[in-house]
Amino acid sequence: MRHAPSVRRNSWEDVADLATTFGTVLDPWQENVLQAAMGERADGRWAARQIAVSAPRQNGKSELIVARALAGILLFNEETIIVSAHQQDTAREVFNRIADLIDTYPALENRVDGVMRTVNREYIRFKSGQSIRFKARSTGSGRGFSCDCLLLDEAQILGSAAWSAILPTMSARPNPQAWLLGTPPTENDDGEVFGRLRALGVEGRESRLAYLEWAADVNDPVADPVTWAKANPAYGTRIDYEAIATELASMSEDQFKMERLGVWSEDANTPVVTAARWRELVGAGPDGGVRPGAFGVDMSHARDISVGACWIDDTGSAHVEEVWAGADSVEAVEWVTMNAGYKTGVVMDPYSTGSLIPDLVARGVNVRKVQPTGVEMVQGCGAFESRIDADMLTHADQQRLAYAVAGAKRRPIRDTGGWGWDRRNQTSQIHPLVAVTLALFGATSARRRNTGKRREAVIL
Repeated sequence: MRHAPSVRRNSWEDVADLATTFGTVLDPWQENVLQAAMGERADGRWAARQIAVSAPRQNGKSELIVARALAGILLFNEETIIVSAHQQDTAREVFNRIADLIDTYPALENRVDGVMRTVNREYIRFKSGQSIRFKARSTGSGRGFSCDCLLLDEAQILGSAAWSAILPTMSARPNPQAWLLGTPPTENDDGEVFGRLRALGVEGRESRLAYLEWAADVNDPVADPVTWAKANPAYGTRIDYEAIATELASMSEDQFKMERLGVWSEDANTPVVTAARWRELVGAGPDGGVRPGAFGVDMSHARDISVGACWIDDTGSAHVEEVWAGADSVEAVEWVTMNAGYKTGVVMDPYSTGSLIPDLVARGVNVRKVQPTGVEMVQGCGAFESRIDADMLTHADQQRLAYAVAGAKRRPIRDTGGWGWDRRNQTSQIHPLVAVTLALFGATSARRRNTGKRREAVIL
């Protein structure tokens, strides 16, 4: 699949020609990526600020990184380019390729001022003052990534904390561009960021994103070379029949689909709510001063606290908002006590916010404790999804909540089809979403008790 912004002009042929000058003739699929990525707007800035490419291993993503890095220095006058991978060995592979080109082509060598070959400190400095630096995210997190062009390999292992640290450092650059290149994340990978960009690409409405994916369809026959060629654009050149046949014999079918056929696990990486759908649900909510039906409180792994609230109107439609956020537990207890008292229920997960519960109970707050793998959590998450499907839930268009929704994934609870929000990833900031989900469960339960109506039970 391919999603790319509209452009006024395109520099992709310049990049491809430069690669040819230094001995690399790019494949048609690599040129396709460049066409999507190197388009410019009328003001000369990149049309795509972010480029994400998902393709199975060994198809030639590294050649793209080399071509884009050299073009940034030699064609686009970019001051600093950073090549990053999860592990330094992967970043060093690209460094070695560029270093070999410097040693091979005098025209390139004459532009170079120095090459640092020390492991974990590799960089290439040019006489113009420009530089290409090579970093491992596993050792440096998101610090020090300020640059004009960021080329992230192994994007399937890019946590939200590192990504959140990277983006602000690039925002001050006049014309930045970030590339994320990877494969479908496994269940053990932190693929939240890559999965979120994929969702935006599939949705096709993000105007500053280019997304390209090579993959088989879920139902394509896994043993058919036609399927292999569909998912691997370098099949027959860099990857041959015997190599893939050997992988097929040694992997499970699910592993082979993900690793060699590029098939994403929809359960693990597709958001419960797309960004477009979430935008459609923005609503004004109740008038000021109207008491919510319930509050929900949740805490992140880093001990940041979120308080959510839910209002349900006479039609049964719900509105949710984050109403307090902070890291001070004393302030959180004070705020909840003042605003909830005993009249409004406060739903909390003792495994997440257990340290706050004794103080709230001591102050007379009506706390309802729910288990993270219990029926209440299943009902709350089911109500959240069902109400969205039925156009019976709105929100206040808050950035923190939108970010949490975009990064949230399901985690099965027991074996009956129920699910809860997956909080195992310590870098995933979904506690605002958990808080409003708990508030929704509490408000729904309170309304059913107060009215005696059964309609809410249908929604759950």
